Amino acid sequence: MASKISLLFPDRDLDYKRLSDVTVHDIGMDSIVARISEKPGEQTYIMNVMKLVSDDPENAAYRADVFEDICNNPGMRKDITEILDRINFLREFGSFKHDHDHEPQVWDLLHRLGEIDDYIKSIEAIEKCLDGADIHSKGLLRLKSYVEDLYNNNGFEELKKDISKLRADTSNLKSVTVGINLNSRFEAEGIGIISINNKSFSKSGVVSNFIDKVSGKDNIKDGNDWNGDYNFREFTAVGPLENRTIPVIPPLSPMALMSIKYISENDDQIRSVTNYMDNITEKMLSKTVKHLRDVLARYTTLTITDITDLMPEFTYYIRWAEYIESLKDRGFKFCKPKVLFPQDTDGVPIVRASGIFNMKLLENADATPGDVVVNDISFDDDKTVYILTGANRGGKTTITQAVGQLFYMAQGGISVTGDKFEYVPCDRIFTHFPADEDKTLDLGRLGEECKRFREIYEEATDKSLLLLNETFSTTSFEEGYFIARDCTRAILGKGARTIYNTHMHKLAMDIDEINEGDNKARAASLIVVSQEGKRSYEVKVAPPVGLSYAEDIAKKYGVTYKQLTT
Repeated sequence: MASKISLLFPDRDLDYKRLSDVTVHDIGMDSIVARISEKPGEQTYIMNVMKLVSDDPENAAYRADVFEDICNNPGMRKDITEILDRINFLREFGSFKHDHDHEPQVWDLLHRLGEIDDYIKSIEAIEKCLDGADIHSKGLLRLKSYVEDLYNNNGFEELKKDISKLRADTSNLKSVTVGINLNSRFEAEGIGIISINNKSFSKSGVVSNFIDKVSGKDNIKDGNDWNGDYNFREFTAVGPLENRTIPVIPPLSPMALMSIKYISENDDQIRSVTNYMDNITEKMLSKTVKHLRDVLARYTTLTITDITDLMPEFTYYIRWAEYIESLKDRGFKFCKPKVLFPQDTDGVPIVRASGIFNMKLLENADATPGDVVVNDISFDDDKTVYILTGANRGGKTTITQAVGQLFYMAQGGISVTGDKFEYVPCDRIFTHFPADEDKTLDLGRLGEECKRFREIYEEATDKSLLLLNETFSTTSFEEGYFIARDCTRAILGKGARTIYNTHMHKLAMDIDEINEGDNKARAASLIVVSQEGKRSYEVKVAPPVGLSYAEDIAKKYGVTYKQLTT
């Protein structure tokens, strides 16, 4: 039997880092994930998976290949979706999850038989849909081999016949006649089967016959002779069980006794008698039921959880596939991320992206491809840290978020916006966006920003992605510039890929000074393009324009000297 597999975590020994809720919110992915599914449970699962980040390229490529197969096989996706409800029920409510909670009872046995039957049908369905799909990913090919091995090596064909026969025999069971031995204190000390019947007793018949028999002395039968050829068979009289053979006893017949609810629910005294009899029956049957359940367990070797644990992973891929497909139908471009391996880059944290855009721009259902400006961006040794400048509300934050989204989605295996995205995975995404007012009361805004940056810097590595949004802008220009320059130089020494969007154009103007030293990484100036004072929301590598487009902003709001005095 193959080892337990996962479509999301092929190597469970990898060192996954967990992204913070703040980071996910800063890059705008919390609102996007909320759109992928209407079910809170699925949203939580998807979010939890994507918060776990590993810089292992094999892991990212493994996921991307599985997602590509899911997207390219809509028929398989549909079949898997139809299996989900059955599997999820087993996963959430299966009795195999609760075997340790109590002694096995007849009710448990009934459900175990039904669960195993559903389990076998689910395995067959998964095997069929994978066999008919055009799949190439390691994950789904491993699953296909795993399911085939599971089905062929667990005696499923034999088990199917046994369960079918057992359920057919018991489906005609409507009632049971039992004999109860009493001691001198009229306490039940033995119980046995007299007959199994294909007709149900009526409520009035059970009650009236019982009263008739015990209400008077003359009605108590002398001896224990019965009309007909009935035999008394104790529940505990079970012969030895042969390996892989369902025991030849009527294992479900006591269920009739346990389900006697014909007695008035309003009569507490009589109901307590019924409960008393239920308890006696349970205790007398527990060993028999447990023995039969152990036999059934040998058929399946408890592999139910191996399959049910895969269902949330399928849900993860399917919900993303449905969402991306709906955006493609609206004309937006998405591509499979290409993972770059160390041998491809000589250790340089390369990124090559073209045609990218921020997914939050698509939250408006009326948005069209013509409404969205796309951009290209790349990272290498000469452009490891970008100082991004431009007009206020010109799109600096939008492109900063978009870069974070690329890594977040790609390392989750999901298609990303644009025509191309080639990248070396990061080990974590860090964001330093303006804090809420109530988080700055103790240290003040600048103190809080410095404290947060120090924490980020200490945790970041040369494989990290840093996204800084107007960092150190809450103080005077002189103070902010001094801190920002030193922090930028420190980031270059660490070598982390960074976008630092800021209104401090002088920081970008001093790129050459900041790049002085023997650091392998270099900073570059990235600007939001302005065409005749109009924001284009395009970015390009170029020297800063300066003055934060102050004149442009002043003209827009009518506060130039000329506009104010004429």
